[in-house]
Amino acid sequence: MTTKGRILLVDDDTDLLRLLSMRLDAAGYQVIASESAEQAMAHLAAQRPHLVITDLRMGGMDGMALLERIHHLNPALPIIILTAQGSIPDAVSATKLGAFAFLTKPFDGKALVAHIENALRLAGGIHGAELIDDEGWRRDIVTRSPAMEELLSQARLVAGADVSVFIRGQSGTGKELLARAIHNASPRRDAAFVAVNCGAIPEPLLESELFGHTKGSFTGATQDYRGLIQSAHGGTLFLDEIGDMPPALQVKLLRVLEDRLVRPVGSTRNVAVDVRILSATHRDLAAEAVAGHFREDLYYRLNVVALEIPPLNERREDIPALALHFLTRLSAKHGKHIKGYSPEAMELLVGAAWPGNVRQLLNVVEQAVALCTTEIISTALLQKAIRAEPGNVPPLMEARKNFERDYLAQLLRITNGNVTQAALLAKRNRTEFYKLLHRHELDPALFKSGPTSE
Repeated sequence: MTTKGRILLVDDDTDLLRLLSMRLDAAGYQVIASESAEQAMAHLAAQRPHLVITDLRMGGMDGMALLERIHHLNPALPIIILTAQGSIPDAVSATKLGAFAFLTKPFDGKALVAHIENALRLAGGIHGAELIDDEGWRRDIVTRSPAMEELLSQARLVAGADVSVFIRGQSGTGKELLARAIHNASPRRDAAFVAVNCGAIPEPLLESELFGHTKGSFTGATQDYRGLIQSAHGGTLFLDEIGDMPPALQVKLLRVLEDRLVRPVGSTRNVAVDVRILSATHRDLAAEAVAGHFREDLYYRLNVVALEIPPLNERREDIPALALHFLTRLSAKHGKHIKGYSPEAMELLVGAAWPGNVRQLLNVVEQAVALCTTEIISTALLQKAIRAEPGNVPPLMEARKNFERDYLAQLLRITNGNVTQAALLAKRNRTEFYKLLHRHELDPALFKSGPTSE
């Protein structure tokens, strides 16, 4: 069931809380009722509302303190203050702290609903009767993290403003997914979304790919080519790894941003383009600009609004949901019927370092799915997949344990499971060798291909 929006309502007057909840529910809103600011903070940790309405005077944490706490965590979340003891100083203080509106009890119900509609329209970038809980624009982003929900709230807010957005984040965090979500939530959603990885295209070809070329402008140019910037006309161009763009092309890109003109390679005329540019990098582009490795004027034109995606190890609450999401998708891809992960396997996933972020998690799950022969993915499968990931260095104790197990297994294979011979090769006595096998749960009988004598 769709609603006009999700409202967190906070008041220690239970009668008024019930009355307001009924009134807002009848108006088409989903209401989360809290009898204290402390309870409201707990609700905020679990799910993000679209709007907060709070009483000012409450026992424990008051409405003003709640306002400060919420805006520290979620600056874009609109808050309406209600009070029976309103005064001009209170209103001024609330406004300075970022309150959207300040209403004194008794208040007109129609005025409250009007403030709610206006706040949701401005915060969500919606128009008219469009429903704010339509999450189609962010359908590819799986998250339960308050930090990611706040980021997505900012992304939706900026989507309606036709400005350049700069996305920062480590490799594998999902910068292109966020860029696509911004496009989907923008007025340009019905036009093209064109993504370009500036670091993946050889420098001699990048200019032609972006700006286009005319027939005969260079060897191999057998026909006119519009280029990716013109292909994104009316829509959005996403430039990933913008820090890898050569200086000469940075000048041409700056002209696109400033004059909305593009000149194909070999052409003497400019072509007008209407394109929104989103860009991303894992580098510290501000430092690169200061060092002279990236044009400072271009950096400021790209960085009108900056959004930063937190790494996966800072939002571990997303790991189970992402792992299950990938499992469902990849099981269908590989034609398997895998129901889930063992509890120990999920614990391993949640506790892993994930230097490669969401992309590494996807790779690990895909390898586990490809090798899985049961309905449940085990810890052993995941350990193997995680160790196989490039750049994943295990702790010393784990590496030593893995080496010792592999070494013992190799000896047993060489000797066809003969423990006496294997112990001689290892230069250990039989008793000590048996203890090592027991520690690693290695059964010599599994290595025997025929009758042997000890």
